[in-house]
Amino acid sequence: MKTLLILFVLMNLDKLLKTGRCTETQDQILSITPETQEQVDVVKNVSTQYETALWQPVSPQYIKEETEVHLFVPANSTETVKDLLQKHAITHEVLLANANELIEMQTRNNSTDPRSSSTFYERYHSLEDIYHWINRTQQDNPNTVKAILIGSSYEKRPLYVLKLTCREKCFFPHTLNQVCLSQLSVNNRPNKKAMWIDCGIHAREWISTAFCLWFVQNSLSFYKLNQDITRILDNMDVYILPVVNPDGYQYTWTTDVEEEPLCQQEEQLHRTEGASNEPCSEIYCGAFPESEPESQAVANFLRSHKDSVQLYFSIHSYSQMLLFPYSYTLDEAENHKDLLELAQKAAQAIGRYYRNSYKYGPGAKTIYLAPGGSDDWAYNLGIKYAFTFELQDRGRYGFLLPPSLISRACNEALIAVKTIALKVIEKTQAPTSPP
Repeated sequence: MKTLLILFVLMNLDKLLKTGRCTETQDQILSITPETQEQVDVVKNVSTQYETALWQPVSPQYIKEETEVHLFVPANSTETVKDLLQKHAITHEVLLANANELIEMQTRNNSTDPRSSSTFYERYHSLEDIYHWINRTQQDNPNTVKAILIGSSYEKRPLYVLKLTCREKCFFPHTLNQVCLSQLSVNNRPNKKAMWIDCGIHAREWISTAFCLWFVQNSLSFYKLNQDITRILDNMDVYILPVVNPDGYQYTWTTDVEEEPLCQQEEQLHRTEGASNEPCSEIYCGAFPESEPESQAVANFLRSHKDSVQLYFSIHSYSQMLLFPYSYTLDEAENHKDLLELAQKAAQAIGRYYRNSYKYGPGAKTIYLAPGGSDDWAYNLGIKYAFTFELQDRGRYGFLLPPSLISRACNEALIAVKTIALKVIEKTQAPTSPP
């Protein structure tokens, strides 16, 4: 027995010298539930004074009694934070005991070409890979996909919107021929309506960007094969911005994904009254409305297309929710009943096909009052069907959703987008689809 103990110590001597313990502490995700105002104050202090990153809620100001808080805690602060929570009898548990392992799994990627790998869309990709993908997608589908440069980021990275449409002839590889849409009187309407989807507003929400790629691939692969996709693209152009915040996204690929970019000013569109004036805050309002070039580019594009864009989606994670205006006020939107109906049908479709549940409702009543949501901005611009999706999961993995769950998360979002888009077409225009 003594021999085994000596052998164990020798094998782990390096760890013992570094940590003073036989096991190495890893970065962890904690679930914390304060029950009193005193405990709320302690948790707020922990989330701001220690080397931690608040995952849920979005800002310390939203931490309340009996509300679950998700906190990333680096290895060098784990014991200190846990001891403090224990001292104040604050209920907490470990959601992820080894966040580092998941981070390594997320960035492990052996394929950058969708044509050479069947699992390309089931992996996360670097910003460079995404730019290559945009270029390849346009080259492979010249009559269907157009990349539109709408501006550049603070660090001068390009902002590309992909427009999915059909001009006089569309070539779809799976059909092995050209579909002469002009002969079918489809897609040549001068006032064709459109749908907008943006992803990657918040840098660490990698599943968001993965969905934009997934949606494009699914649309190109199943047009003329899937009735829903065909009907949507026959009646709507689709504008897709895969990465709204390329600087922040790049930062998370070169630093730790669990931390937001340091003082990265990534305020949402038109974030104004009620948001934080602190530049390093998660809800920083910016120096003035649309102060950042990314926000300006998106806002200008949507303003110039507001007569055609009738449906707006902003894709985020996490918490599994379908939200719509308003978030900045408890007042109901003018077409609240329509928005509620569409969100309900989308949530029901997810439950029916994937047996997963999503909360739905106006942001202010479903979570909390939160100014600056881009769906509120789009709605007030005149886009009367505006939604924010919070994808998987509810906190088990949080922002570190494993690649193995990309397919399920994206398919859930896809069925929701299709359900809502089809209902909007039904409500607002006479649908046109080839027989």
